[in-house]
Amino acid sequence: MQQLGRELPLKPKEEEEEVPITMAASAELRVDQLPADPLLHILSFLSFRDLINADRVLSGTSWYCLFRQYYRDLGRYITYYPVLKRAWEQLKTFLQQRCPRMIASLKEGATELELNNIEAQINGSLPNDYRCSYRIHNGQKLVIPGLMGSMSLSNHYRSEVLLDIETAGGGFQQRKGMRHCLPLTFCFHTGLSQYMALESAEGRHKFESFYPCPDQTAQDPSAINMFITGSSFLDWFTTYVHNVVSGDFPIIRDQIFRYVHDKGCVATTDDITVSVSTSFLPELSSVHPPHFFFTYRVRIEMSSKASPEAACQLDSRYWKITTSDGNVEEVQGPGVVGEFPVMRPGKVHEYSSCTTFSTHSEYMEGHYTFHRLANKEEVFQVAIPRFHMVCPSYREPAGRTVQKTSSNYMSHLDDNGEEDCDGDSDSSAT
Repeated sequence: MQQLGRELPLKPKEEEEEVPITMAASAELRVDQLPADPLLHILSFLSFRDLINADRVLSGTSWYCLFRQYYRDLGRYITYYPVLKRAWEQLKTFLQQRCPRMIASLKEGATELELNNIEAQINGSLPNDYRCSYRIHNGQKLVIPGLMGSMSLSNHYRSEVLLDIETAGGGFQQRKGMRHCLPLTFCFHTGLSQYMALESAEGRHKFESFYPCPDQTAQDPSAINMFITGSSFLDWFTTYVHNVVSGDFPIIRDQIFRYVHDKGCVATTDDITVSVSTSFLPELSSVHPPHFFFTYRVRIEMSSKASPEAACQLDSRYWKITTSDGNVEEVQGPGVVGEFPVMRPGKVHEYSSCTTFSTHSEYMEGHYTFHRLANKEEVFQVAIPRFHMVCPSYREPAGRTVQKTSSNYMSHLDDNGEEDCDGDSDSSAT
């Protein structure tokens, strides 16, 4: 018997052993459970559910013939298919439970011919991990909310759509500063896109993903700095999916908000717990001049086990801000974003605010001051845990030259130390 170009010895009939094989339709086909037969080892890159649900199986086509058809079509993606297929399935399962309207926006997979046509159109090659993912799903329809995350401030909204291959091909860049760059996402409201570099050019590494950021201090007006978001499409997409399905990104109004929460960023004082998550906004930031925009979301919760007498009201806040260059600033003011929330057992109050800095990283910490509703003279402080805001890695264009300037860029926090970026929301814990 010849399989995959080499002879495999067969045991004499009397030496053959019968090995019972049972596979339920709901079982996962795992490599470590398969014999070391090359055919089955390669077959493991296919989804078992895909195969058993195929009409060709029901029509009596042999597994070997079916494998040859699948391998001829998808075999070039054997390195990436298991990881990307699993990521897509995990993402869709999560969306079905938490953001069901996004499911309808996903498009069916592109064909090899469609991908080849785009390569001919842009006169370049698409990486195999990108092609593999687009064989599974060809991005999404141009609708809101976008699959790749949202962010909402008082006067600013961003929601990034995962572009289909046809739209991405139409947005392929060959202009100076963005040569050989293919858009991955697009936001209708801001015009923001993430791009993937198809070649190493102008300071970019091949296949890395990034947000472009115009360099406002370079002599060349086409100079583009880059906030790096992934080393490859596989890294970019699977990291995002992990953050979504693991619950690291909160779901707010049926949208995925890209706030990052450090699980250690929680502080409890008596019956009140405060936690903070943060997000970097590249569309409102720049590398040159150094201006890094962050938003943070604070959750204040009173335990449902607290006594009714513990009810209290927030009076003021105090912040201590430390930048990476050692500068320390202290800010205090009444309430939070103009509100004075009342906390009762089981009550949750969340609000968002934002700030800008000229350094690459900084952290904030502080406390709230409350008074008891039953006794206004009883005043106490509730700790706000230290939370860090770190600019993502960035890269400058090759051969960058700087204009002479006398401007002095300093970190900035508004006069009150907080700005209403997303309003407040209250809810009862369940």
